[in-house]
Amino acid sequence: MYIVFEGIDGAGKSTQIKILEKWLKNNGLDVETLIEPTDSDIGKLIHKLLKNNNAESDKMQKILALLFAADRMLLTDKLENNNKIILSDRSYISSLAYQKNYNWIKQINKHVKKPDLVLLLDVSTTNSTKRTSGEDKFENPKFLENVKSNYLKIIKEFNHEIINANNEINKVTSDIKKALAPHIKQYKNNIK
Repeated sequence: MYIVFEGIDGAGKSTQIKILEKWLKNNGLDVETLIEPTDSDIGKLIHKLLKNNNAESDKMQKILALLFAADRMLLTDKLENNNKIILSDRSYISSLAYQKNYNWIKQINKHVKKPDLVLLLDVSTTNSTKRTSGEDKFENPKFLENVKSNYLKIIKEFNHEIINANNEINKVTSDIKKALAPHIKQYKNNIK
């Protein structure tokens, strides 16, 4: 089962993945976590380019989109030939929400594995910017408001649950577990 956590920066994806991974393992399930971009050579290049002063230019956005798609293709075998529950911090849905030219982004990612479930951690931009360093040029409230709006439009295309990530950590965790329980039950039934 491929479960993706999505949301704007500061939504709590990394925190919730760690908590959920421990909970699922304590319940006897085989779990693996991923983060995008990966730590592959392509992923390292993406990290480097994101720090570039030109990262917001149209040309650099296209280059980054292609690199993200290539980085995801490296994960395809791992995601398709795996009986584990995979928890991923982001997926190609992030590219759809963060970058321009929706149809082109969709086209260059047409061969990547689609998530079985998307958990959208919906947080206000006010809370988001409080939780982030603010050093990243993509962490400004106006930009994040646009990305949040994109997520709420895009998410309808996927099997998804929207979680209010403005709540305190334990409440968000509880809401995620409630949303995930029926999917995990179905997963367990399918692997027997």
